[in-house]
Amino acid sequence: MTTFFFWAAIGFMLAVVFSSFFEWTLHRFFMHQPVGGFDYAFKAHAVVHHQTFKADHTYHLIEEKDKKTIPMAWWNGPLLVALCQVPFAVTGAITGNYYILAGSFVACSAYYGAYEYMHWCMHLPKKRNIERSGIFFRLNGHHLLHHRYMHKNFNVVLPLADLCLGTLLLRSPVHFAQPTGPSVPDVQPKSAPREAVAA
Repeated sequence: MTTFFFWAAIGFMLAVVFSSFFEWTLHRFFMHQPVGGFDYAFKAHAVVHHQTFKADHTYHLIEEKDKKTIPMAWWNGPLLVALCQVPFAVTGAITGNYYILAGSFVACSAYYGAYEYMHWCMHLPKKRNIERSGIFFRLNGHHLLHHRYMHKNFNVVLPLADLCLGTLLLRSPVHFAQPTGPSVPDVQPKSAPREAVAA
C-alpha cells in the first residue's frame, strides 16, 4: 500500500506540471489557430469566446445568452483528461508500474475541473469564496491580460508553462479600459502616464 501511495503521489505531481504544458499547448496551437482542417477549437474559443468576452467591461458576462460560451462543451473534459493520460499510460506500460497512472488521472481531472470552475468565475463573478482568494485574484489578472493580448498568458490554472515558454505577461504595456470588481486586479502599467489610454 505504501508503494501505491508513493507512486500515485509521484504521478500526481508530474501530472500537475504536465497539465500546465498541455493546457498551454492546447490553448496556443489549437484554440487560437486552425490546425490543418481542424478548426472546431479555434472557432469556439478565438472566434466566439474572445469576441464575446474582451478585456473591457465585456470581460464579465453581459448577455445571458452568452453564458453557454464560457465553458467548453461537456465532452471536452473526458477527452482532454484521457489525452493527458497518454504519457503516463505509456510509462506504466514500459515500467509495469500503473500506480503512477492513478495519481496522474486524479491530477489531470482536478486540473480540468479547476480550469472550468475558475474560468467560469472569472467571466461570471458572483462573490464566491474562491473569488476572495489571493490566488484567484492573481490568476484573474493573468487571464484578463490574455483577453487583451491573445498571444500571452495561455495558462488559466497554473502559469508555469507561460513562465517557461516566454509567454508570461504580468502587466499591460499600455493603459486600456479594463473591467473592475473586487476580484479583478489593476493590470495597468506602473510607469506609463495615464493620458495614454488605449481603447
